[in-house]
Parts: sequence; C-alpha cells; structure tokens
Amino acid sequence: MNSEGTSPNVILHIGAGSFHRAHQAWYLHRVNLSREPGEAAWSLTVGNIRSDMNAVLDALVAQHGVYTLETVTPHGERSYETIRSITRVLPWSADLAGLIEAGADPACKIVAFTVTEGGYYLDEHDRLDTANPDLAADLNGARTTIYGALAAILEARMARNGGLVTLQTCDNLRSNGDRFHAGMREFLTRRNASALLAWFDANTACPDSMVDRITPRPTPDVRERVKAATGVDDTCPVMGEAFIQWVIEDRFRAGRPAWERAGAELVASVKPYEEAKIRILNATHSCIAWAGTLIGLNYIHEGTSDADIRAFARQYVSEDVIPCLTPSPLDLAKYRDVVLDRFSNPYIQDTNQRVAADGYSKIPGFITPTLAQRIAAGATPAATAMLPALFLRFLERWHKGTLPYTYQDGVMDEAAVHRMFEADDPLAVFCADKLLWGGLAGNATLGGAMRDALARVDAWLAARRSAQA
Repeated sequence: MNSEGTSPNVILHIGAGSFHRAHQAWYLHRVNLSREPGEAAWSLTVGNIRSDMNAVLDALVAQHGVYTLETVTPHGERSYETIRSITRVLPWSADLAGLIEAGADPACKIVAFTVTEGGYYLDEHDRLDTANPDLAADLNGARTTIYGALAAILEARMARNGGLVTLQTCDNLRSNGDRFHAGMREFLTRRNASALLAWFDANTACPDSMVDRITPRPTPDVRERVKAATGVDDTCPVMGEAFIQWVIEDRFRAGRPAWERAGAELVASVKPYEEAKIRILNATHSCIAWAGTLIGLNYIHEGTSDADIRAFARQYVSEDVIPCLTPSPLDLAKYRDVVLDRFSNPYIQDTNQRVAADGYSKIPGFITPTLAQRIAAGATPAATAMLPALFLRFLERWHKGTLPYTYQDGVMDEAAVHRMFEADDPLAVFCADKLLWGGLAGNATLGGAMRDALARVDAWLAARRSAQA
C-alpha cells in the first residue's frame, strides 16, 4: 500500500535479467523517487518464462526485490544506487501460475518483457517461425515462449474482466511493438482462439520502444565492490555503463508512469531512433565481438581499441549505414563516434562471449536490412559484408570446437551449420540461408560481396598471425 492508502498500479515484467534491472527498473525507481503527493504509485512484479534464472529470482526474493546498481563512466568513476522499484518476485513454475495470476489482476496495467531478439520467432515478413519446436509446442497449448505465456495471461485476464492493458516489448527489435503485435495475432489465429483474438484487438496496445544501456553479466567482483562501497553484501547486484536511453511510443491503454521525469523520451514515432541504434550500435557491437574473438581478445573494449577492428566498424557505418539512414533527426556520424567511445570503456568489462551470442538473430535483424538497401540502390555493400564474413569465420571455429568459450544461439540449427562446413562451398550455403538473408538469399551481389569480404577477413587474420609469430 502507498501513503495515500491505495494499491499501486502494477507493471508485470517478464525477464528478470540484468538489462531489465539496470534499465526499466531503474527508470521506474527514479520516477517513484520524484512522485508527487496524490500521484498514482507504480510498482514492478517480475518473473520469468523459463527456469534458467531461478538463482537470480531466489536472490531477489531473499532481498525483497531490492538490489544495488553499479554504474561506471568511461573514466572509471563508479556510483552505487539501491533500486527499490521491484516489490514482488514470482518464483518460476512450469505452469507459469504466478505470472498468469499477476497479469490477470486488474491492478496490472502494463505487461512488459525482455526475451531477446530471437524470442519473437519472426521472419523478415513478420510471420511466425512455426517450425521452431518451442513455438510449435506453444501452438499446441504449452507456455514456453512469450506468445504462449501471454495467451495464458490474457485468457485469464479476459475471464476476470481485468480490463485494458499495454503489452510493452523492451528488446532490440525494430518496430518491436508492431512486430510483436503481428506475431501475437498470428499466434492466436493459428490457435483458433477467436474470442481471445477479439479481446486482444479491443483491449491492448503494443507501443514501440528503443532501449539502450550496456549491461554486462555481473561477475563476482561486482558484488565485492558493492560491499566495499556500501557495506551491503548484495547477492544479486547489477552493473552498467553510465549512459542510458529509452525512447517510447506514447501509446498506452491503461495509463503509464511519468517516465519522462526520469529522462525517457516519449515520442510519436520511435523509428528513426531505433533504426540508428540497431544498425549503428547493435550491429557494430556484434562486429567487434566476432572480430575480437577471432584474434584472441576477451573483451569488447579491447576490440574497439584495436585499430583494424575499429576501422571495420567505422567503415561499415560511414560507407553503408549513413547513406541508408540519411536524412535523420540524429547526427549519425556523431552517434557513431559516441557509440565507439562507449564501447571503448575499459571499466565495463563486457565480454565478447556475451555480445557475440545469437548471431542467427542478429544478422537478419541488425545487418541484412543495410545489405538489402544498398544492393537495391545499386551499390556493392563491401563494408557491411565484412560483418557476416567475420561471423562465418567465427562459426567455423565453433564448428571445429576451437572457440575459447561456449557460443549460445537460440535459433541456430546446429546440425545444419555443421553440414554447411562439410559442404564443398560453405560460403555458398551460408549465402543461400533464408533464415539469415530472407529475400536476399542466393542474391548474386550478396554472394560476390561476401566472397570478397571473406578474402579480406582471411588476409587480415593471416597478417595478424604473422605479426604474432
């Protein structure tokens, strides 16, 4: 209960990982600190669809949802803040009973989620990848994806007359709200859930948003620094860079917190911001992680400080992305430089392993649109082709078992990738993969650009090996 004696409005957030706790939860904490007398209170309830983060949930339960956020500037200045916006933590269960009950409650006005780009199971035409076994299981009644989970939540909400609700995606997916909405409608249609589909259309909104803050997986030394700085032995602290951004389409069905008071930007259209972020920040991040791994580096800041890798990233943005995104409300060249400066922060200790993950989602989401746009304009996207060429050599190391870490990819078909490298021409197989390229699969210009880029990558790797000999 808040000081006025009324129950707060609730945001149910699905995905209690580090990014959510360093980003959306931080914004709500700051909004609540500035709440005026008589203003409606908002609180967070968090839970997960899967059991892979039960240790974090248990730690949050033990700390009553309270945890410490460490932020660090590029100059190594650290600050610590106790985040208190999470007031309820839901233990995981296979039937998702806790999530369903919380989302069906009329006090819940927003259901938000971070499930990674691959968690939407969408192709380039925003159609569901029904061949995916998890999605196929959910179409038959399971609750292992965001669609199955939300179908169960919304069905219970409809039965309880829970009222209007906003469904807010917080992942690096362009037009994330619109695309999730299309995926959810198709999911309910394929399930023949006509009554729920009608309720969904009448009672929900799915605004777009763009999120940004580099948030590495916490390491034991974060806990040690938190204890030294605050005296609190926090078992689930998070850390992130000092930079933070959230651009949100102002389209909500049942109210929202005053996020703008914490610095979020509420806009009519997110598209110019998210397009710049996805193509410049996210794609460049992946480029640096794949390239750095190939030459034996462990951290993003190491790769960003390497002259060759930094040149790959700058050329990709300057030669291909800026022509695609001009005109823009942003100064794209300045944005590129700010991004590279952020990646150079040696105090973040962001690993190549974390950023290199999920290439089979990141190439179609972050990189293929630039390739398609440049090819359609009659250009040869030589600079952009370097990124998937680096990924192909990265994948080859995975195939051979010589990567220095475990590679995680939620949508990669491992058997198919092994077969690709056993083929006479793995590059041709790679360039024909519709999962990666969509309508560009098999395109001659793409194939030629990729073959040239792969030769440049191989020459670069050979030169680096020679220099180290």
